[in-house]
Amino acid sequence: MNSAIASTSLEVTTVKLLIDGQFVESQSTEWRDIINPATQQVIGRVPFATDDEVKAAVAAAQRAFATWKHTSIGTRMRIMLKFQELIRLHMERIAHTLTAEQGKTLPDAQGDIFRGLEVVEHACSIGTLQLGEFAENVASGVDTYTLRQPIGVCAGITPFNFPAMIPLWMFPMAIVCGNTFVLKPSEQDPLSAMELVELALEAGVPAGVLNVVHGGKQVVDALCTHPDIKAISFVGSTQVGTHVYNLGSQHGKRVQSMMGAKNHAVVLPDANREQTINALVGAGFGAAGQRCMATSVVVFVGESRDWLPELVEKAKTLKVNAGHEPGTDVGPVISAAAKARIVGLIESGIKEGATLLLDGRGVRVPGYEQGNFVGPTIFSSVKTDMSIYQQEIFGPVIVVLEAATLDDAIALVNRNPMGNGVGLFTQSGAAARKFQSEIDVGQVGINIPIPVPVPFFSFTGSRGSKLGDLGPYGKQVVQFYTQTKTVTARWFDDAPGTGVNTTIALR
Repeated sequence: MNSAIASTSLEVTTVKLLIDGQFVESQSTEWRDIINPATQQVIGRVPFATDDEVKAAVAAAQRAFATWKHTSIGTRMRIMLKFQELIRLHMERIAHTLTAEQGKTLPDAQGDIFRGLEVVEHACSIGTLQLGEFAENVASGVDTYTLRQPIGVCAGITPFNFPAMIPLWMFPMAIVCGNTFVLKPSEQDPLSAMELVELALEAGVPAGVLNVVHGGKQVVDALCTHPDIKAISFVGSTQVGTHVYNLGSQHGKRVQSMMGAKNHAVVLPDANREQTINALVGAGFGAAGQRCMATSVVVFVGESRDWLPELVEKAKTLKVNAGHEPGTDVGPVISAAAKARIVGLIESGIKEGATLLLDGRGVRVPGYEQGNFVGPTIFSSVKTDMSIYQQEIFGPVIVVLEAATLDDAIALVNRNPMGNGVGLFTQSGAAARKFQSEIDVGQVGINIPIPVPVPFFSFTGSRGSKLGDLGPYGKQVVQFYTQTKTVTARWFDDAPGTGVNTTIALR
Protein backbone atom coordinates (compact mmCIF):
# COMPACT_ATOMS: atom_id res chain seq x y z
CA MET A 1 0.00 0.00 0.00
CA ASN A 2 1.27 3.44 -0.88
CA SER A 3 1.92 5.94 1.89
CA ALA A 4 -0.54 8.74 2.57
CA ILE A 5 2.24 11.25 1.88
CA ALA A 6 5.12 11.13 -0.55
CA SER A 7 8.35 13.05 0.10
CA THR A 8 10.30 14.78 -2.64
CA SER A 9 14.04 15.34 -2.60
CA LEU A 10 13.36 18.72 -0.97
CA GLU A 11 11.38 17.00 1.83
CA VAL A 12 8.14 18.59 0.67
CA THR A 13 5.42 15.99 1.07
CA THR A 14 2.60 15.52 -1.37
CA VAL A 15 -0.57 14.53 0.42
CA LYS A 16 -2.68 11.83 -1.15
CA LEU A 17 -6.34 10.91 -1.08
CA LEU A 18 -7.56 7.65 0.43
CA ILE A 19 -10.17 5.97 -1.75
CA ASP A 20 -11.26 2.36 -1.37
CA GLY A 21 -8.22 1.36 0.64
CA GLN A 22 -5.64 2.95 -1.67
CA PHE A 23 -3.67 6.15 -1.26
CA VAL A 24 -3.94 7.83 -4.64
CA GLU A 25 -2.51 10.94 -6.25
CA SER A 26 -5.18 13.55 -6.85
CA GLN A 27 -5.75 14.71 -10.41
CA SER A 28 -6.70 18.15 -9.14
CA THR A 29 -5.26 21.30 -10.66
CA GLU A 30 -5.75 23.18 -7.37
CA TRP A 31 -3.20 22.63 -4.60
CA ARG A 32 -2.33 24.41 -1.37
CA ASP A 33 1.01 24.67 0.38
CA ILE A 34 1.31 23.36 3.94
CA ILE A 35 3.45 25.90 5.78
CA ASN A 36 5.36 25.54 9.04
CA PRO A 37 3.97 28.46 11.11
CA ALA A 38 7.28 29.01 12.90
CA THR A 39 9.49 29.21 9.81
CA GLN A 40 7.22 29.81 6.79
CA GLN A 41 8.88 26.79 5.19
CA VAL A 42 6.68 24.87 2.79
CA ILE A 43 6.63 21.33 4.17
CA GLY A 44 3.89 19.83 2.02
CA ARG A 45 1.28 20.26 -0.68
CA VAL A 46 -2.34 19.21 -0.36
CA PRO A 47 -4.80 18.80 -3.25
CA PHE A 48 -8.30 20.17 -3.41
CA ALA A 49 -10.08 17.04 -4.56
CA THR A 50 -12.12 17.08 -7.75
CA ASP A 51 -15.85 16.38 -7.80
CA ASP A 52 -15.16 12.96 -9.33
CA GLU A 53 -12.71 12.11 -6.56
CA VAL A 54 -15.21 13.06 -3.86
CA LYS A 55 -17.85 10.94 -5.60
CA ALA A 56 -15.40 8.05 -5.83
CA ALA A 57 -14.66 8.25 -2.10
CA VAL A 58 -18.35 8.26 -1.21
CA ALA A 59 -19.06 5.41 -3.65
CA ALA A 60 -16.30 3.34 -2.05
CA ALA A 61 -17.79 3.99 1.39
CA GLN A 62 -21.26 3.05 0.13
CA ARG A 63 -20.00 -0.25 -1.30
CA ALA A 64 -18.07 -1.07 1.86
CA PHE A 65 -21.11 -0.37 4.05
CA ALA A 66 -22.95 -3.32 2.51
CA THR A 67 -20.59 -5.73 4.26
CA TRP A 68 -19.14 -3.65 7.10
CA LYS A 69 -22.55 -3.12 8.69
CA HIS A 70 -22.79 -6.90 9.17
CA THR A 71 -19.31 -7.21 10.69
CA SER A 72 -19.49 -8.45 14.25
CA ILE A 73 -19.11 -6.07 17.15
CA GLY A 74 -16.18 -8.16 18.37
CA THR A 75 -14.30 -7.69 15.11
CA ARG A 76 -14.89 -3.95 15.11
CA MET A 77 -13.80 -3.74 18.73
CA ARG A 78 -10.56 -5.64 18.10
CA ILE A 79 -9.64 -3.26 15.27
CA MET A 80 -10.03 -0.36 17.68
CA LEU A 81 -7.89 -2.17 20.25
CA LYS A 82 -5.14 -2.57 17.67
CA PHE A 83 -5.57 1.04 16.52
CA GLN A 84 -5.10 2.46 20.01
CA GLU A 85 -1.97 0.34 20.44
CA LEU A 86 -0.50 1.68 17.19
CA ILE A 87 -1.27 5.29 18.14
CA ARG A 88 0.61 4.82 21.41
CA LEU A 89 3.61 3.33 19.58
CA HIS A 90 3.78 6.19 17.07
CA MET A 91 2.65 9.11 19.23
CA GLU A 92 6.03 10.84 19.37
CA ARG A 93 6.48 10.72 15.60
CA ILE A 94 3.00 12.05 14.92
CA ALA A 95 3.50 14.79 17.52
CA HIS A 96 6.57 16.06 15.66
CA THR A 97 4.57 16.14 12.44
CA LEU A 98 1.74 17.97 14.18
CA THR A 99 4.06 20.59 15.65
CA ALA A 100 5.71 21.19 12.28
CA GLU A 101 2.43 21.79 10.47
CA GLN A 102 0.31 23.39 13.20
CA GLY A 103 2.83 25.16 15.43
CA LYS A 104 1.77 24.04 18.91
CA THR A 105 4.41 22.88 21.38
CA LEU A 106 5.51 19.27 21.36
CA PRO A 107 3.94 18.53 24.77
CA ASP A 108 0.69 20.10 23.59
CA ALA A 109 0.86 18.11 20.35
CA GLN A 110 1.20 14.94 22.39
CA GLY A 111 -1.80 16.05 24.44
CA ASP A 112 -3.72 16.65 21.22
CA ILE A 113 -3.10 13.05 20.16
CA PHE A 114 -3.71 11.64 23.62
CA ARG A 115 -7.13 13.23 23.99
CA GLY A 116 -8.07 11.67 20.66
CA LEU A 117 -6.59 8.37 21.77
CA GLU A 118 -8.95 8.39 24.75
CA VAL A 119 -11.89 8.37 22.31
CA VAL A 120 -10.39 5.40 20.46
CA GLU A 121 -10.06 3.61 23.79
CA HIS A 122 -13.70 4.38 24.53
CA ALA A 123 -14.64 2.99 21.12
CA CYS A 124 -13.29 -0.35 22.33
CA SER A 125 -16.33 -0.47 24.65
CA ILE A 126 -18.74 -0.65 21.72
CA GLY A 127 -20.08 -3.97 22.98
CA THR A 128 -21.90 -2.15 25.77
CA LEU A 129 -22.29 1.26 24.11
CA GLN A 130 -24.44 -0.10 21.28
CA LEU A 131 -26.80 -2.18 23.39
CA GLY A 132 -30.52 -1.94 22.71
CA GLU A 133 -33.40 -2.35 25.17
CA PHE A 134 -35.86 -5.17 25.81
CA ALA A 135 -39.22 -5.38 27.56
CA GLU A 136 -40.98 -8.70 27.91
CA ASN A 137 -44.76 -9.11 27.79
CA VAL A 138 -45.63 -5.47 27.12
CA ALA A 139 -49.01 -6.86 26.11
CA SER A 140 -50.38 -10.40 26.22
CA GLY A 141 -47.61 -12.51 24.70
CA VAL A 142 -45.96 -9.46 23.10
CA ASP A 143 -42.33 -8.43 23.54
CA THR A 144 -40.76 -5.16 22.41
CA TYR A 145 -37.08 -4.52 21.89
CA THR A 146 -34.86 -1.97 20.18
CA LEU A 147 -31.87 -2.39 17.92
CA ARG A 148 -29.13 0.23 17.43
CA GLN A 149 -28.08 -0.12 13.82
CA PRO A 150 -25.54 1.85 11.74
CA ILE A 151 -26.95 4.55 9.49
CA GLY A 152 -24.62 4.33 6.49
CA VAL A 153 -21.95 6.61 5.03
CA CYS A 154 -20.91 9.42 7.40
CA ALA A 155 -18.60 12.38 6.82
CA GLY A 156 -16.36 14.46 9.06
CA ILE A 157 -15.01 17.98 8.52
CA THR A 158 -12.25 18.92 10.95
CA PRO A 159 -10.45 22.18 11.94
CA PHE A 160 -6.79 23.19 11.96
CA ASN A 161 -6.40 23.67 15.69
CA PHE A 162 -6.63 19.99 16.71
CA PRO A 163 -5.52 18.07 13.61
CA ALA A 164 -5.23 14.78 15.50
CA MET A 165 -7.82 14.94 18.28
CA ILE A 166 -10.83 16.03 16.24
CA PRO A 167 -10.47 13.39 13.48
CA LEU A 168 -10.15 10.85 16.30
CA TRP A 169 -13.36 12.20 17.81
CA MET A 170 -15.11 11.30 14.58
CA PHE A 171 -14.11 8.35 12.44
CA PRO A 172 -13.30 5.75 15.16
CA MET A 173 -16.73 6.11 16.78
CA ALA A 174 -18.50 6.20 13.42
CA ILE A 175 -16.89 3.06 12.03
CA VAL A 176 -16.97 1.08 15.27
CA CYS A 177 -20.76 1.59 15.21
CA GLY A 178 -20.81 -0.13 11.80
CA ASN A 179 -20.81 2.91 9.52
CA THR A 180 -18.35 3.88 6.82
CA PHE A 181 -16.67 7.27 6.73
CA VAL A 182 -15.31 10.03 4.52
CA LEU A 183 -12.93 12.39 6.36
CA LYS A 184 -12.00 15.88 5.19
CA PRO A 185 -9.13 17.12 7.38
CA SER A 186 -8.19 20.78 7.53
CA GLU A 187 -6.37 21.77 4.37
CA GLN A 188 -3.97 23.82 6.52
CA ASP A 189 -2.48 20.87 8.43
CA PRO A 190 -3.57 17.43 7.15
CA LEU A 191 -0.28 15.56 7.63
CA SER A 192 -0.81 14.26 11.16
CA ALA A 193 -4.37 13.20 10.35
CA MET A 194 -3.06 11.20 7.39
CA GLU A 195 -0.52 9.47 9.61
CA LEU A 196 -3.36 8.43 11.91
CA VAL A 197 -5.36 7.19 8.92
CA GLU A 198 -2.41 5.02 7.87
CA LEU A 199 -2.38 3.47 11.33
CA ALA A 200 -6.12 2.81 11.13
CA LEU A 201 -5.62 0.80 7.95
CA GLU A 202 -2.71 -1.03 9.56
CA ALA A 203 -5.00 -1.86 12.47
CA GLY A 204 -7.34 -3.66 10.06
CA VAL A 205 -9.94 -1.12 8.89
CA PRO A 206 -11.10 -2.68 5.58
CA ALA A 207 -10.89 -0.99 2.20
CA GLY A 208 -13.61 1.61 1.71
CA VAL A 209 -14.64 1.78 5.36
CA LEU A 210 -12.45 4.87 5.86
CA ASN A 211 -11.79 7.32 3.02
CA VAL A 212 -10.12 10.74 2.93
CA VAL A 213 -10.58 13.72 0.64
CA HIS A 214 -9.03 17.16 0.92
CA GLY A 215 -10.19 20.60 -0.10
CA GLY A 216 -12.12 23.74 0.72
CA LYS A 217 -15.69 24.93 0.32
CA GLN A 218 -16.32 23.01 -2.91
CA VAL A 219 -15.48 19.70 -1.24
CA VAL A 220 -17.43 20.61 1.90
CA ASP A 221 -20.51 21.42 -0.19
CA ALA A 222 -20.13 18.19 -2.14
CA LEU A 223 -20.18 16.19 1.10
CA CYS A 224 -23.14 18.16 2.47
CA THR A 225 -25.25 17.53 -0.64
CA HIS A 226 -24.26 13.99 -1.65
CA PRO A 227 -27.36 11.77 -1.46
CA ASP A 228 -25.47 8.75 -0.07
CA ILE A 229 -24.07 10.57 2.98
CA LYS A 230 -26.39 10.19 5.95
CA ALA A 231 -24.63 12.18 8.68
CA ILE A 232 -22.02 14.95 8.95
CA SER A 233 -19.83 15.85 11.93
CA PHE A 234 -18.25 19.30 11.94
CA VAL A 235 -15.92 21.21 14.25
CA GLY A 236 -14.76 24.70 13.29
CA SER A 237 -15.81 28.31 12.97
CA THR A 238 -19.34 29.57 13.50
CA GLN A 239 -19.60 30.86 9.95
CA VAL A 240 -18.64 27.58 8.30
CA GLY A 241 -20.44 25.47 10.89
CA THR A 242 -23.71 27.29 10.31
CA HIS A 243 -23.32 26.79 6.56
CA VAL A 244 -22.61 23.07 6.99
CA TYR A 245 -25.56 22.60 9.34
CA ASN A 246 -28.02 24.42 7.11
CA LEU A 247 -26.85 22.84 3.84
CA GLY A 248 -26.59 19.34 5.26
CA SER A 249 -29.95 19.57 7.00
CA GLN A 250 -31.61 20.83 3.83
CA HIS A 251 -30.38 17.68 2.12
CA GLY A 252 -31.83 15.40 4.77
CA LYS A 253 -28.70 14.63 6.78
CA ARG A 254 -28.05 14.44 10.47
CA VAL A 255 -25.58 17.18 11.35
CA GLN A 256 -23.64 17.91 14.52
CA SER A 257 -21.87 21.25 14.27
CA MET A 258 -19.54 22.37 17.04
CA MET A 259 -18.63 25.99 16.45
CA GLY A 260 -17.19 29.18 17.94
CA ALA A 261 -16.87 30.19 21.55
CA LYS A 262 -16.23 32.99 23.99
CA ASN A 263 -15.36 31.13 27.18
CA HIS A 264 -15.48 32.97 30.49
CA ALA A 265 -13.74 32.24 33.77
CA VAL A 266 -15.46 33.74 36.81
CA VAL A 267 -13.14 34.32 39.77
CA LEU A 268 -14.48 34.73 43.32
CA PRO A 269 -12.31 36.31 46.03
CA ASP A 270 -12.25 33.10 48.08
CA ALA A 271 -10.56 31.08 45.30
CA ASN A 272 -7.05 29.71 45.74
CA ARG A 273 -5.12 32.67 44.41
CA GLU A 274 -1.97 31.04 43.02
CA GLN A 275 -3.72 28.03 41.52
CA THR A 276 -6.33 30.25 39.88
CA ILE A 277 -3.78 32.59 38.29
CA ASN A 278 -1.80 29.65 36.96
CA ALA A 279 -4.96 28.07 35.55
CA LEU A 280 -6.09 31.27 33.82
CA VAL A 281 -2.71 31.85 32.19
CA GLY A 282 -2.42 28.26 31.03
CA ALA A 283 -5.96 28.13 29.64
CA GLY A 284 -5.80 31.54 28.01
CA PHE A 285 -2.42 31.30 26.32
CA GLY A 286 -1.83 27.59 25.82
CA ALA A 287 -1.91 26.53 22.16
CA ALA A 288 -1.53 30.26 21.41
CA GLY A 289 -5.19 30.64 22.34
CA GLN A 290 -6.26 28.52 19.36
CA ARG A 291 -8.67 26.33 21.27
CA CYS A 292 -12.45 26.44 21.09
CA MET A 293 -12.32 25.90 24.86
CA ALA A 294 -9.64 28.50 25.59
CA THR A 295 -10.36 30.88 28.47
CA SER A 296 -10.52 34.15 26.59
CA VAL A 297 -12.54 36.19 29.14
CA VAL A 298 -11.78 36.57 32.85
CA VAL A 299 -14.48 38.02 35.08
CA PHE A 300 -13.06 39.16 38.42
CA VAL A 301 -15.79 39.36 41.07
CA GLY A 302 -15.45 41.87 43.89
CA GLU A 303 -12.04 42.03 45.55
CA SER A 304 -10.52 39.46 43.21
CA ARG A 305 -9.99 42.41 40.83
CA ASP A 306 -6.84 43.06 42.88
CA TRP A 307 -5.34 39.90 41.34
CA LEU A 308 -5.07 41.49 37.90
CA PRO A 309 -1.41 42.60 38.26
CA GLU A 310 -0.44 39.04 39.20
CA LEU A 311 -2.22 37.72 36.12
CA VAL A 312 -0.17 40.07 33.95
CA GLU A 313 3.10 39.23 35.68
CA LYS A 314 2.50 35.50 35.36
CA ALA A 315 1.72 35.90 31.65
CA LYS A 316 5.02 37.72 31.16
CA THR A 317 6.92 34.62 32.29
CA LEU A 318 5.69 32.53 29.36
CA LYS A 319 8.25 31.70 26.70
CA VAL A 320 7.25 32.35 23.09
CA ASN A 321 9.15 30.20 20.61
CA ALA A 322 8.86 27.58 17.93
CA GLY A 323 6.82 24.62 19.13
CA HIS A 324 9.63 22.11 18.84
CA GLU A 325 12.04 24.17 20.96
CA PRO A 326 12.40 22.92 24.56
CA GLY A 327 10.65 24.98 27.20
CA THR A 328 8.29 26.73 24.80
CA ASP A 329 4.97 27.80 26.33
CA VAL A 330 3.40 29.66 23.40
CA GLY A 331 4.05 28.68 19.80
CA PRO A 332 3.05 30.51 16.63
CA VAL A 333 -0.49 30.88 15.37
CA ILE A 334 -1.43 28.85 12.32
CA SER A 335 -0.89 31.39 9.52
CA ALA A 336 0.14 34.92 8.62
CA ALA A 337 -3.52 35.68 7.93
CA ALA A 338 -4.49 34.48 11.42
CA LYS A 339 -1.78 36.67 12.95
CA ALA A 340 -2.98 39.69 10.99
CA ARG A 341 -6.55 39.10 12.16
CA ILE A 342 -5.47 38.80 15.81
CA VAL A 343 -3.33 41.93 15.61
CA GLY A 344 -6.23 43.78 13.99
CA LEU A 345 -8.52 42.85 16.86
CA ILE A 346 -5.91 43.95 19.42
CA GLU A 347 -5.72 47.31 17.66
CA SER A 348 -9.51 47.56 17.69
CA GLY A 349 -9.47 47.05 21.46
CA ILE A 350 -7.11 49.98 21.86
CA LYS A 351 -9.22 52.19 19.59
CA GLU A 352 -12.44 51.28 21.41
CA GLY A 353 -11.04 52.29 24.80
CA ALA A 354 -9.85 49.09 26.49
CA THR A 355 -6.63 49.25 28.51
CA LEU A 356 -3.80 47.20 27.00
CA LEU A 357 -1.89 45.84 30.00
CA LEU A 358 0.29 43.37 28.10
CA ASP A 359 1.01 43.73 24.39
CA GLY A 360 2.07 40.65 22.43
CA ARG A 361 2.17 42.25 19.00
CA GLY A 362 5.87 43.03 18.88
CA VAL A 363 7.28 39.71 20.05
CA ARG A 364 10.46 38.64 18.24
CA VAL A 365 11.81 35.10 18.31
CA PRO A 366 15.53 34.84 17.42
CA GLY A 367 16.06 32.40 14.60
CA TYR A 368 12.36 32.42 13.70
CA GLU A 369 11.90 36.00 12.59
CA GLN A 370 9.38 34.99 9.91
CA GLY A 371 7.17 33.04 12.31
CA ASN A 372 3.53 33.84 12.99
CA PHE A 373 4.13 34.79 16.61
CA VAL A 374 1.82 36.76 18.87
CA GLY A 375 2.76 36.98 22.53
CA PRO A 376 0.40 36.83 25.50
CA THR A 377 -1.87 39.89 25.47
CA ILE A 378 -4.16 41.15 28.23
CA PHE A 379 -6.81 43.87 28.16
CA SER A 380 -8.64 45.39 31.13
CA SER A 381 -11.49 47.92 31.27
CA VAL A 382 -13.27 45.89 28.62
CA LYS A 383 -16.92 46.54 27.81
CA THR A 384 -19.28 43.98 26.35
CA ASP A 385 -19.90 46.03 23.21
CA MET A 386 -16.23 46.00 22.21
CA SER A 387 -15.06 43.86 19.30
CA ILE A 388 -12.48 42.10 21.47
CA TYR A 389 -15.34 40.85 23.64
CA GLN A 390 -17.91 40.14 20.97
CA GLN A 391 -15.64 38.27 18.56
CA GLU A 392 -13.74 35.03 19.07
CA ILE A 393 -10.15 36.23 18.75
CA PHE A 394 -8.67 32.71 18.55
CA GLY A 395 -5.28 33.94 19.66
CA PRO A 396 -3.31 34.46 22.90
CA VAL A 397 -5.50 37.30 24.14
CA ILE A 398 -7.37 37.53 27.46
CA VAL A 399 -9.93 40.27 28.06
CA VAL A 400 -10.78 41.15 31.65
CA LEU A 401 -14.13 42.35 32.94
CA GLU A 402 -15.36 42.97 36.48
CA ALA A 403 -18.57 42.13 38.31
CA ALA A 404 -19.76 43.21 41.73
CA THR A 405 -21.39 39.89 42.67
CA LEU A 406 -21.67 36.29 41.54
CA ASP A 407 -25.21 37.02 40.34
CA ASP A 408 -23.87 39.83 38.16
CA ALA A 409 -21.18 37.55 36.75
CA ILE A 410 -23.71 34.84 35.93
CA ALA A 411 -25.92 37.36 34.17
CA LEU A 412 -22.95 38.68 32.19
CA VAL A 413 -21.97 35.20 30.99
CA ASN A 414 -25.54 34.26 30.12
CA ARG A 415 -25.95 37.38 27.97
CA ASN A 416 -23.11 36.25 25.72
CA PRO A 417 -24.52 34.33 22.73
CA MET A 418 -21.90 31.58 22.90
CA GLY A 419 -22.20 28.58 25.18
CA ASN A 420 -19.22 26.30 24.78
CA GLY A 421 -17.44 26.37 28.14
CA VAL A 422 -17.23 28.34 31.38
CA GLY A 423 -15.28 28.09 34.61
CA LEU A 424 -15.79 29.18 38.21
CA PHE A 425 -12.95 29.52 40.67
CA THR A 426 -14.03 29.36 44.29
CA GLN A 427 -13.72 27.37 47.49
CA SER A 428 -17.42 27.71 48.25
CA GLY A 429 -19.55 24.66 47.54
CA ALA A 430 -22.70 26.76 47.77
CA ALA A 431 -21.41 29.22 45.19
CA ALA A 432 -20.34 26.38 42.89
CA ARG A 433 -23.73 24.70 43.11
CA LYS A 434 -25.54 27.96 42.39
CA PHE A 435 -23.25 28.65 39.46
CA GLN A 436 -23.56 25.24 37.80
CA SER A 437 -27.34 25.40 38.17
CA GLU A 438 -27.91 28.91 36.83
CA ILE A 439 -25.24 29.25 34.17
CA ASP A 440 -26.51 28.72 30.60
CA VAL A 441 -23.41 27.11 29.12
CA GLY A 442 -22.94 23.54 27.96
CA GLN A 443 -19.71 22.66 29.76
CA VAL A 444 -18.94 23.93 33.25
CA GLY A 445 -15.67 23.72 35.13
CA ILE A 446 -15.37 24.21 38.86
CA ASN A 447 -11.75 25.20 39.53
CA ILE A 448 -11.03 23.71 36.10
CA PRO A 449 -10.41 26.24 33.32
CA ILE A 450 -10.93 24.00 30.27
CA PRO A 451 -13.81 21.66 31.18
CA VAL A 452 -13.62 19.30 28.20
CA PRO A 453 -15.21 16.06 29.44
CA VAL A 454 -13.50 12.70 29.19
CA PRO A 455 -14.92 10.39 26.49
CA PHE A 456 -17.21 8.50 28.89
CA PHE A 457 -19.29 11.68 28.78
CA SER A 458 -20.14 13.79 25.74
CA PHE A 459 -18.93 17.18 24.55
CA THR A 460 -21.94 19.36 25.28
CA GLY A 461 -21.47 22.89 24.00
CA SER A 462 -24.71 24.84 23.70
CA ARG A 463 -26.49 27.91 22.31
CA GLY A 464 -24.42 29.75 19.66
CA SER A 465 -21.57 27.28 19.98
CA LYS A 466 -23.50 24.27 18.76
CA LEU A 467 -26.06 23.25 16.16
CA GLY A 468 -27.64 19.82 16.41
CA ASP A 469 -28.76 18.11 19.58
CA LEU A 470 -26.09 15.39 19.94
CA GLY A 471 -22.44 16.11 20.69
CA PRO A 472 -19.20 14.36 19.76
CA TYR A 473 -18.05 11.16 21.48
CA GLY A 474 -19.53 9.55 24.58
CA LYS A 475 -23.05 8.12 24.66
CA GLN A 476 -24.47 10.94 22.56
CA VAL A 477 -22.32 10.14 19.55
CA VAL A 478 -23.45 6.52 19.56
CA GLN A 479 -26.99 7.86 19.24
CA PHE A 480 -25.83 10.16 16.45
CA TYR A 481 -24.13 7.41 14.46
CA THR A 482 -26.89 4.82 14.87
CA GLN A 483 -30.61 4.60 14.19
CA THR A 484 -33.00 2.97 16.60
CA LYS A 485 -35.23 0.25 15.24
CA THR A 486 -38.09 -0.91 17.45
CA VAL A 487 -39.34 -4.46 17.05
CA THR A 488 -42.65 -5.58 18.52
CA ALA A 489 -43.07 -9.36 18.32
CA ARG A 490 -45.60 -12.02 19.20
CA TRP A 491 -44.98 -15.74 18.71
CA PHE A 492 -48.02 -17.99 18.46
CA ASP A 493 -48.36 -21.50 19.77
CA ASP A 494 -50.92 -24.01 18.53
CA ALA A 495 -53.79 -22.57 20.55
CA PRO A 496 -56.80 -21.39 18.53
CA GLY A 497 -56.91 -17.73 17.57
CA THR A 498 -59.19 -15.13 19.12
CA GLY A 499 -60.61 -13.83 15.87
CA VAL A 500 -60.21 -10.55 14.00
CA ASN A 501 -59.39 -7.46 16.07
CA THR A 502 -59.86 -4.10 14.34
CA THR A 503 -58.84 -1.88 17.27
CA ILE A 504 -55.38 -0.41 17.80
CA ALA A 505 -54.94 -1.95 21.24
CA LEU A 506 -52.78 -5.04 21.63
CA ARG A 507 -54.08 -8.07 23.46
